[in-house]
Amino acid sequence: MRGVMLMCIAMLAFVVNDSFMKAVSQEMHLFQAIFLRGLGASAALLAIAFYREGHLHIWPKGPDLRVLPLRTGAEILATVTFLTALVHMPLATLSAIMQALPLAVTLAAALLYREKISLAVWLAIAFGFAGVLLIIKPGMAGFDRWSVLGLVSVACVVVRDLSTRHVARDLPATTVAIWAALAVTGLGAVGLLFQGAAPVTLTAGLEIAAATAALVVGYITVVSMMRVGDIAVIAPFRYTALVWALLFGWLFFDSLPDMAALIGAGMVVVSGIYTLWHSARGAAVQSSPNVE
Repeated sequence: MRGVMLMCIAMLAFVVNDSFMKAVSQEMHLFQAIFLRGLGASAALLAIAFYREGHLHIWPKGPDLRVLPLRTGAEILATVTFLTALVHMPLATLSAIMQALPLAVTLAAALLYREKISLAVWLAIAFGFAGVLLIIKPGMAGFDRWSVLGLVSVACVVVRDLSTRHVARDLPATTVAIWAALAVTGLGAVGLLFQGAAPVTLTAGLEIAAATAALVVGYITVVSMMRVGDIAVIAPFRYTALVWALLFGWLFFDSLPDMAALIGAGMVVVSGIYTLWHSARGAAVQSSPNVE
């Protein structure tokens, strides 16, 4: 129950972060918002790392020197593509597209690592991606390039998550997060040189501060969540992010996906939950003793 609660808090925190970043993009350039949020998040993560470890362990060793830059690069691309799409499309619609992530990770792992998955899971993945097609509507009037950018963000997160598998277990999670935070902040600074900076109003400053706090809370709860409970039980609750995105999109941005997108989102959620359940069931069967 603690793990489920932490997952729900994490999903709420990330959607709150997305909502404030979407709101502040109406007052300042995207890269300025990324830079300002990154400064606060990096400072907070550095403080958390020092508090937990008693020292700052920033520079990895051995194979991590090759893996971490790949993961960090994927994190940068995922952040930029996601936030760019977020500025131009409804929060709930983009969140629905991002719910295809577990399916995409399962598919990529099967293709790259030769992980065996059953016919039922293949069918669930196909059903989920059919739902994604309903959301983005390729070849129809509702289709635009921002939906494609959302899919690019999903692909970047898949690369990020799969590369995380190769990070040494003794490397603190805060170190991985700090690399990502500093890199995204640096990208924001570079983009700021080209886009320029707008005056930061009190409203915009509060929105950036809220987005920063929500992002840090999301990170802390995700790390804590991975250390308690059964991940197979906890994982399906990541779909509560879609509920929050629908609610916030309606309350704060007066926007909701159309019926086809809602049906597609439901298909993605159902297929994702089934895939997680089927995988957990298979793992339980394999680990159970053979009693004759």
